[in-house]
Amino acid sequence: MNSLDEQRVTIGNYIALAFAILFFSGLFQSAEWYGVFDFTTLNGTFGSIMDGGSFRGTGGDGARDGFIFALTIVPTCMFAMGVINVLEHFGALRAARTLLTPLMRPLMGLPGISALAFIGSLQNVDIGSSMTKELLDRGELTDDEGSIFTAFQFIGGGMLVNFFSSGAVMFTLTNPDGSIAAPTSLGLAIMVIFVLKILGANMMRLYLKMMGNKYSVPVMMQGQVA
Repeated sequence: MNSLDEQRVTIGNYIALAFAILFFSGLFQSAEWYGVFDFTTLNGTFGSIMDGGSFRGTGGDGARDGFIFALTIVPTCMFAMGVINVLEHFGALRAARTLLTPLMRPLMGLPGISALAFIGSLQNVDIGSSMTKELLDRGELTDDEGSIFTAFQFIGGGMLVNFFSSGAVMFTLTNPDGSIAAPTSLGLAIMVIFVLKILGANMMRLYLKMMGNKYSVPVMMQGQVA
């Protein structure tokens, strides 16, 4: 944690963060030239076979059809995770941490020092929970703050990794006529999950305030780590 804090955030890191937001937002989803800056467009689709069917064909069932469906997930997962790792290399997460630090208190009633764990929890449940537990052990977070942060992490845990490894494929499925089946963009889906995580944290925040801060549940974090 200390080594990451010591790394200076540069303009290049902010550019990487801006690119990450735009790349996964769906704003550039198009057949025009700027579609090369969009995840869904670059991910593409399989060709059609058998009277307008998809890569999977028509009429499949059972384990065989499930196996063919799994093959359609592999390239999406590999591509998405590869992009995230590249963006992390260019400091997009460090830039996000810097921008989020002054927002943590009004957003969820948490101190700025929790921003790094906040970013980590979006990628991986174990990283987020272990970093939060370290903050609790060091006294950087109170029991109430730990409970609030735990509520945030439990909802859509490991949002980015889990979403891109399983949910992102839904945005590449096509109808029999070749059109994209998803009724919305990948970016909007991520935004909905994120808003619900913030809402859940503030519901816990309100509950603790109404109960007079008598019923904090930091033990939940220990269970999450386990």
